[in-house]
Amino acid sequence: MRSITVGTRGSSLALAQTRWVVARLKEEWPETEFRIQSIVTQGDRNRGSLERMAAQGDKGFWVKEIEEALLQNRIDIAVHSLKDLPTEQPEGLEIASIPRRVDARDALVGKEGMKKLAELPQGARVGTSSVRRKSFLNAFRPDLQVVQLRGNVDTRLAALSGGEYDAIILAAAGLIRTELRNRIDELIDPAILLPAPGQGALALETRSDDDLGIEVAYAIHDRDTDDRTTAEREFLAGLGAGCLAPVGALATIKNGLLSLEGWVGALDGSTIIQAHTQGDPAECADLGAELAQDLLKRGARELVDAARL
Repeated sequence: MRSITVGTRGSSLALAQTRWVVARLKEEWPETEFRIQSIVTQGDRNRGSLERMAAQGDKGFWVKEIEEALLQNRIDIAVHSLKDLPTEQPEGLEIASIPRRVDARDALVGKEGMKKLAELPQGARVGTSSVRRKSFLNAFRPDLQVVQLRGNVDTRLAALSGGEYDAIILAAAGLIRTELRNRIDELIDPAILLPAPGQGALALETRSDDDLGIEVAYAIHDRDTDDRTTAEREFLAGLGAGCLAPVGALATIKNGLLSLEGWVGALDGSTIIQAHTQGDPAECADLGAELAQDLLKRGARELVDAARL
């Protein structure tokens, strides 16, 4: 029987989404054996130093070791959260498939009686580790205390239960994929908290010369998700922002048109520059790049540069 090794991080979320991928691949390739191999990344080993690594220009701390395993033929397909994957691929690797996206929105999980972002009491402590969420939350509710929250999904939920926070903000997709949808108290309107580019989507990465790996991975490719996330990631790439700046992007497709919303914020939420465009989904990359140029002309460059300091 033909065997394919699928590599991923070892977190509960990474393993859950990889098991989902393998189940879908098995449906398409029933005569193939799929094995999951977990890999410890630099981000897993140095969670307390992520901002420093990002400031030094390291954009691949969640994926580097997995990509090395691909290049060394130790695995055949890598499964990543798309928002963790840098917008530039290493030589010899490519994104072979982007499966169907789940909910791209952010989710609020609150203590008893604190179930809606707009209804949180003044001064409520809201936990998140994302500079994007901090910026956009401060813009919407400057009265809230937005405080640091780290760890995997289980650790963050435990911190909420332990009374350290009144509410926490997580990607809805992570809760859905780990079968914790019931913990979601509110799916936050993107008009308040625009998601990260690519949030809720996965990427299957392969070696560029591995025809079999590419064919296997492509069996679960979703064209609409690809078009949407390509627009979002080209917007991010055009800004040159990486993961340091508060950047949000969300594309939707309706009636044959792709609509793309993009935001860039100040770290403290005092300024949010917003723009929107739409066009043919086949031109998704150009739409994202052009929207980035629009925002840069309107002052986004200063916000992106300030986030690097």
